[in-house]
Amino acid sequence: MDHAPLSPATRLRMNILFAPADLNDAEVLLVEECGRNLCWNECATPESLERVRFAALKLSEGQLDLLCDAVLLAQTDWRDLLMCAGFACRLDEHLKWMP
Repeated sequence: MDHAPLSPATRLRMNILFAPADLNDAEVLLVEECGRNLCWNECATPESLERVRFAALKLSEGQLDLLCDAVLLAQTDWRDLLMCAGFACRLDEHLKWMP
């Protein structure tokens, strides 16, 4: 499967949240497990994945174990992840979030 890289906005938020030692693991999780592999996202771009990836980052609070949990939720049903992060009601709500 072709993986969608992180958008600059996703990378910015990830860099703010995670310790330098955890950045590579966080990026691998988002790129390989929270992207085009999600249902209805097979042709997604880095920018179109921002809503889901921002939600995973928000729920992670900068902790890899919580990011793993958020990614697992996205894989089960990414709409539930959006609900938990508060990004479900408006398509642009995630753009207002900055850690």
